[in-house]
Amino acid sequence: MSRTGVTDSRPDLVADIVADVVAATRHGSVVYSRNRFHAPWGIRVPAGAIASFHVVTDGPCWVVADGDEPIPLAPGDVALVPAGVGHSIVDIPGRATLSFAELIGGPLGEVETPKELVIDGDGPVTRLLCAGFLLDSRHPLIAVLPHVVHVGAEQADRSGLAAAVELLAAEVDRADPGARAVIDSLVDLLFVYLLRAWFTEHAGEGWARALHDPTVGGALALVHQDPARRWTVAALADAVAVPRATFSRRFTALTGQPPMAYVTSWRMTVAADLLRGEGMSLREVARRVGYDSEFAFARAFKRAVGRPPGRYRQASSRPAPG
Repeated sequence: MSRTGVTDSRPDLVADIVADVVAATRHGSVVYSRNRFHAPWGIRVPAGAIASFHVVTDGPCWVVADGDEPIPLAPGDVALVPAGVGHSIVDIPGRATLSFAELIGGPLGEVETPKELVIDGDGPVTRLLCAGFLLDSRHPLIAVLPHVVHVGAEQADRSGLAAAVELLAAEVDRADPGARAVIDSLVDLLFVYLLRAWFTEHAGEGWARALHDPTVGGALALVHQDPARRWTVAALADAVAVPRATFSRRFTALTGQPPMAYVTSWRMTVAADLLRGEGMSLREVARRVGYDSEFAFARAFKRAVGRPPGRYRQASSRPAPG
């Protein structure tokens, strides 16, 4: 069925919206490694712009976000720690940790990350597949995530996440010249499956409820599909066949912001993604997100992001950690 009507299938619609957000917010090359840690062990990952995946393939461990209670992880579990959250991965809670920089021999981004990390010891072994990537956390769907997004093995099997993990694990073991590009794409897929599984599990809460709501989810899909369209509250309400006042109240209640505020926010998210790319003029970027005036676009972008588009592009052109 069409994405543009309220008759769309909810799971497909949620997947589309989540995929749009992942494509626009995850950027740069993925840093990844297979890890084999023998107890006793503990790794400390500092807070920063990098989000982290941890996939347990063998043995138990715990993830501990700063200020939070430890969360146990078992084989088949997947944990995402969003950008800006410091955390530790340990064999048991309370274990002394080694910084990630110490483990790889220097700061992330300044030294090449080994594709296999090993900590020797006499205790039980835990094997993990870990990945890190730059993530723009401004989009509300990302901003509302907990410090640790944990999906257990059973839910991973039901949601298709386990299959994505298997594909990623197989590709990490390959040495083909194109492996990095494939891994980048598979991490995007893993990210989408993980978020879809988590938001489905929490469908009655906040943004998850908005995604699954026929009215609000339908409107979000329309805005994502065509951010350059001259949207108004009336046009969105008509598109989802709900009275304007009812639509505006419901959208604001479920997303925490009025419809047109979200339209502008999404346009700036898309614009930031385009600016991180290569070769597109500011005029074309502005046109792609619905602005006829480059000046009006630059003003809106600075207000949303905190710096003019040109300076944002310049800062984003610096090499990503990898």
